[in-house]
Amino acid sequence: MGTSLRKIVFPTAGMGTRFLPATKATPKEMLTIVDKPLIQYGVEEALAAGMGEIVMVTGRGKRSIEDHFDISAELEANLHAAGKSALYKTVSRVARMADVAYIRQKQPLGLGHAVLCAAPWVGDECFGVSLADELILSEGKTAMQQLRDVHEQTGASVIGLASVPDNEVSRYGIVKARDENGLLRLEDMIEKPSVDEAPSNLAMIGRYIFTPRLFELLKTTNPGAGGEIQLTDAMCQLAKEEPVYGVVIEGQRFDAGNPYGFLLANATLGLQHPKHGESLRAALKSLL
Repeated sequence: MGTSLRKIVFPTAGMGTRFLPATKATPKEMLTIVDKPLIQYGVEEALAAGMGEIVMVTGRGKRSIEDHFDISAELEANLHAAGKSALYKTVSRVARMADVAYIRQKQPLGLGHAVLCAAPWVGDECFGVSLADELILSEGKTAMQQLRDVHEQTGASVIGLASVPDNEVSRYGIVKARDENGLLRLEDMIEKPSVDEAPSNLAMIGRYIFTPRLFELLKTTNPGAGGEIQLTDAMCQLAKEEPVYGVVIEGQRFDAGNPYGFLLANATLGLQHPKHGESLRAALKSLL
């Protein structure tokens, strides 16, 4: 039903305030986990799920994201000439892995507004949305592929979920869901509720597939907190009009948009790294 899914939106215009001063001049999406920026993990995940048409919704100061996915002829020539063939292949692959379009979000009017900025590019198609500072590592199918499987089964919007502990509930959008033929059908979403108000412990974690109806709803969504257009508000309305399903994503998840999650992701992937893992393990042992 949803097999034509090709397009994915990466909202990357956020200011990265949780990571200042590191993000004063560097986009948070370009912060590296071991030797790769966060945004590249997100793009590779999307490509593995068959979503090869990528749009980044960027803002001022985000030019390095564009440069990262562009061809750097001088760098490639230097690496090639120096006989650094492994590095040459890596750099060359990044530049050619995907065609990426860029749209500017000229004012910081929220995640809903950022997604809406991509509407002219997406058109009347179903599309993915991925927040790159949520790093999800899966043994088997990627997070986006897990969503895609349910979308292809139903043709409907699908939201990535994770079960979070009580003390973290107030940091997320939390969903109310019921079982429908073995799938989680979403009935409501509440942005950052207290534990007492929360209908469940299932949090939305930055992976989405939407029908194009979402754009229509975003256009008429009234600004919420801080004058921002909230994606959650439009999703609530969408769930009232048509089926929206949730998938509890299988995989290891890191909120790498804050320093602790970022450190944890670096430690975890660092220990798994074929080149650096062993030395890092030894060094950490001596520190501890």
